[in-house]
Amino acid sequence: MEEDVKIAILSRKPELYSTSRLVEAAKRRDHKVHVIDHLRCYMNITSHHPSIHYMGKQLEGFDAVIPRVGASTTFYGTAVVRQFEMMEVYSINESVAISRSRDKLRSLQLLARKGIGMPVTGFAHSTKFAKDLIDLVGGSPLVVKLVEGTQGIGVVLAETNKAAQSVIQAFRGLKADILVQEFIKEAAGSDIRCFVVGDRVVASMMRQGEEGEFRSNLHRGGKAARARITPEERSTAVRAARIMGLRVCGVDILRSNHGPVVVEVNSSPGLEGIEKTTGVDVASKIIEYIEKNAKPGRTKTRGRG
Repeated sequence: MEEDVKIAILSRKPELYSTSRLVEAAKRRDHKVHVIDHLRCYMNITSHHPSIHYMGKQLEGFDAVIPRVGASTTFYGTAVVRQFEMMEVYSINESVAISRSRDKLRSLQLLARKGIGMPVTGFAHSTKFAKDLIDLVGGSPLVVKLVEGTQGIGVVLAETNKAAQSVIQAFRGLKADILVQEFIKEAAGSDIRCFVVGDRVVASMMRQGEEGEFRSNLHRGGKAARARITPEERSTAVRAARIMGLRVCGVDILRSNHGPVVVEVNSSPGLEGIEKTTGVDVASKIIEYIEKNAKPGRTKTRGRG
């Protein structure tokens, strides 16, 4: 690339593997890179001169921003990303797309509308007709999820209809909305994480849950191995990313008897598991994508969403 790019990485902790790898990849390609704690940013929201301030200084001259916004800081994190967009800074994932991906129900509705394969899914607020909701997704065994859960937390496999009703009622006791999904038994506790950058799957791994554990998350003790994915799985992952409006994401797929089904699209996927499992330098692929695309006016929403 001819020109240096000045990149802001929004991250709470510079020492995190994903953050430090992105910094390393950017510096190796002679770009200026700054790690900024988005929760410590404060903003001047005016019609003519929107600005972001950090540690007593105004943030200026950035060409691109990489949001590494955790689920617990989505609201404020996306507000900071939106402010960068208003300043015409290119964001690799736009604020609207991040917000969309963090809303599990909205994500599934968008994917379903575009015909992406998914487990049969039901959603409810009231437990009054729990039995009908269970029947709706084909009965037990089924998976009950908290809409706000991450990394496999708030995800329960109910083996019987009675167990499913108990879990649903317990979740409602927490004043939580309930998502129920058919259990894809043939996936045998494994899923495939496809890491998408732009319009390509740059790396993929199969994650396998521990013995007796249906959740495959690496945070829950799952094991990972490099995966060869089919053309259908590849196109499903790329389409899911495009529908969500995400340029960098992890698309989690289960292999079902009726083809690949998407269970989640993650807008801030970790790099450690995928890089160490596959040996692919994913961080450099993200920086290369920014080099090609970080130009003023490339942000679609420009902070309007």
